[in-house]
Amino acid sequence: MKRNIRITFIAAAIAISAGLYAQTPPPPNGGNNPTQDGSIPVGGGAPIAGGVGILLALGTAYGIKKVYQFNKNDNE
Repeated sequence: MKRNIRITFIAAAIAISAGLYAQTPPPPNGGNNPTQDGSIPVGGGAPIAGGVGILLALGTAYGIKKVYQFNKNDNE
C-alpha cells in the first residue's frame, strides 16, 4: 500500500512540475512573416512525421507483446 501511495505521489509531482514549466504558446504564425498568401500554419510548420513514426512503432510493438502474452497465458 505504501508503494502505491509513493508511486502516485511521485507521478502527481512530475505532472504538476511539468505543468509549471510548460512553454508559452507560440506567437501568431510562429513569429515568422507570412508568405504572399499567408500559408504558414500555426506552429511555424514544424515537421512531426518522425515523432509520429516512432509512436506508431512503439504502439505496434506493445500491441504485439500484449497479444503474445495473452496467447501464451491462454495456452497454459
